[in-house]
Amino acid sequence: MAELSGLRAVVTGGGSGIGLATARLLAARGAAVAVLDIKPPDELADEFIGLTADVSDDASVRRAVERSAMRMGGIDILVNNAGIGAAGTVADNTDDQWHHVFDVNVVGIVRVTRAALPHLRASAHAAVVNTCSVAATAGLPQRALYSATKGAVLALTRAMAADHVHEGIRVNCVNPGTADTPWVGRLLDAADDPAAERAALEARQPMGRLVTAGEVAAGIAYLASPLAASVTGTALAIDGGMAGLRPRPRS
Repeated sequence: MAELSGLRAVVTGGGSGIGLATARLLAARGAAVAVLDIKPPDELADEFIGLTADVSDDASVRRAVERSAMRMGGIDILVNNAGIGAAGTVADNTDDQWHHVFDVNVVGIVRVTRAALPHLRASAHAAVVNTCSVAATAGLPQRALYSATKGAVLALTRAMAADHVHEGIRVNCVNPGTADTPWVGRLLDAADDPAAERAALEARQPMGRLVTAGEVAAGIAYLASPLAASVTGTALAIDGGMAGLRPRPRS
């Protein structure tokens, strides 16, 4: 499939996990891809344009976005994937932690999109896809701060879609369930019983397994492509049924 031929994409947080899987899939489907990451891996140099960017630093974002546009000749697709996690109840995180996670997960999307807007407005096929989470729509234990940021990302996605629909810019998001990513791997490694914790995470998803990074990437690629030309303001659940299904326990 080459439905993205001739299009130019920027993927933030593209150095690993969902971001890397997305960058690779977009490239495989014909797009030119710039990966923005705090530390873009050197081994990706042959696959993508790798640029250093910190989404919590506006000057860094603007430099990277402009360099991406210059090297690719424009920007048609923006994937706002960069983000960080947080664990705990409302009693467990400090004010500084709340400010920092919101700054990365929510204001980071604002910074990158704001910098890319002039280029997206000039595109005949402009699409923004934000990485949200099932945490935006389902109450998860020990995820108060993280869930609050993803709820904000969902609301921001819909507001952006309304603001820019008449400019020809589509804005959507994906809501992954618990995904088998490096961040989840680190959480499991820190657990008292990593195997039991992984089993518990798998069991709470109706399909009985974690979502893969490639599955989330496939959803992002669809929303970014001309195949989704009439899709905007939508949150695509890629969660193994976690948010919406209430199946009976397995016998």
